[in-house]
Amino acid sequence: MLTLLKIRNLALVDELSWEPHAGFLGITGETGAGKSVIMGGISLALGERADKSLIRSGETQCSIEAVFQLRDTRALNAALEESGVPPCEDGLLIIRRVVTASGNRQFINSSPVTLQLLKRIGSGLVDMHHPEEHRSLTSQERQLCLLDSFAENAPALAAYHAAYRAWLDARHAYRTLLESEMANERELDFLRHQVEEIESAAFTAEEVEGLEARWQRARNANRLRDTALPMAQMVDGEEGSLLSTLHQLVRSGRDLERLDATTAPWLESLESIIDTAEDLAANLQDYVETLECDPAELAELENRISLLDNLKRKYGADFEAITEHLKTCRAKLDAIGNREARLEELQAEEERCRAAVLQAGQALSATRAAAAPRLEEDFLTHARHLGFRQALFTAQLSPLPEPGPQGMEEVDFLFGPNPGEPQKALRLIASSGELARVMLALKSALARQDDTPLLIFDEIDANVGGEIARAVGMKMRELGCEHQVIAITHFPQVAALADHHYLISKGQTAEGRTVSRLEEVGGDARIAELVRMLGTSGPTAEAHARGLLPA
Repeated sequence: MLTLLKIRNLALVDELSWEPHAGFLGITGETGAGKSVIMGGISLALGERADKSLIRSGETQCSIEAVFQLRDTRALNAALEESGVPPCEDGLLIIRRVVTASGNRQFINSSPVTLQLLKRIGSGLVDMHHPEEHRSLTSQERQLCLLDSFAENAPALAAYHAAYRAWLDARHAYRTLLESEMANERELDFLRHQVEEIESAAFTAEEVEGLEARWQRARNANRLRDTALPMAQMVDGEEGSLLSTLHQLVRSGRDLERLDATTAPWLESLESIIDTAEDLAANLQDYVETLECDPAELAELENRISLLDNLKRKYGADFEAITEHLKTCRAKLDAIGNREARLEELQAEEERCRAAVLQAGQALSATRAAAAPRLEEDFLTHARHLGFRQALFTAQLSPLPEPGPQGMEEVDFLFGPNPGEPQKALRLIASSGELARVMLALKSALARQDDTPLLIFDEIDANVGGEIARAVGMKMRELGCEHQVIAITHFPQVAALADHHYLISKGQTAEGRTVSRLEEVGGDARIAELVRMLGTSGPTAEAHARGLLPA
């Protein structure tokens, strides 16, 4: 359930902190008082796109914080941890959204998240209904989802979806190969030529890595030798070389040490300098000996460089790209060469996957067929409480010619609100008031299967009469036993049945600015609000208002 909602600088709200109770909560207030702002704040917290025009005039940003206390967070925590977000502690989920003129940021459990993740998480927290949303009931896809929810078909649906995806993949692979034209001899020759050209070059990654350096050294061997040889002689040559000078320094140092022992510490390094110079001399001499200019070797290296450059021009910018091209050509040759065998293999796989889809689809169909009469019965029970005393309702299942993404049948909810009149598809019902009650009856039938913690009904009672409005209120009160229910209503008959009644009203700040305020009302204050909603005044209206409250 929602335990805390904080809104700052959103439209007419400067600062609002609301700690909603469990059960059925009614929100009332005059038109324009800011009821929509409360719903807008919740929608923003759930990932709805933010409009910078919502920021309160004179402010640079608005923020929304929503805290949910959840009974079971196992699935939620798995989704959060998958995205690198800290899990819920003690069942608490904390959402924060900040909207500015330049963009917005969102956080879950103090960790920044993407808007996509916020919407994904939010979809499982709140089920929001408003007058325009009732039309979604006319969608057969939506109706099928409701039937599956009632039937608790999640495992059967998951099995079917997995089988269906596998079948689509197998069918695509088979049809792609079937519809492709047989490669002609010219294409085969070209593929073989490319494979032979790359393979005959016989390049390895190790050779390619050092080829350029070897070629550069071979072509510059004389210059390198002319530079390195004098260096070697300067280090270890005749009189005046580095080593001869160092040896003379050592001898002088020893004489110095004998005369003054204090010089010994800083003269010790002379010996290590000689060792280093001898190593340098040896390395230079070895290097010079490797610099033999072999014209044949140079020519071979130049040929390999030229061959590699030619392959790069044809098949890729580097050796890795050439290698990948070779793999592709080999795969094409293999596919062409084994086309018939591969076709048979893919056809068998497609048939096997189709059989698996049919099996999973039949199992899913059986659960739907079993659930449909139970949904009809439960729906009619709740519908009669909502004024449809002689209504008819049928969840009509029709088989599809081919298995589809959601199963092997479609569903059409047929409804007959008036006695003696035939049932019609919900999409043919024009009355928004009737659709709103149908939605509420369905939600009531699905109350135990639906694990969404918060249900919000935004003026679901629009376009209904007083008696029906009370029936709507009673039904939402019943839903409040299974869920936290928030209803924005203009009907006193609905508001009076709420476990907790909240009033949103306009006020003014000390600076004279208009703000929206939300407060819980009870006792005389609640009676006064119900009287206002009744549109009358006086003792009779007050008595009427008190009579609306549940005993």
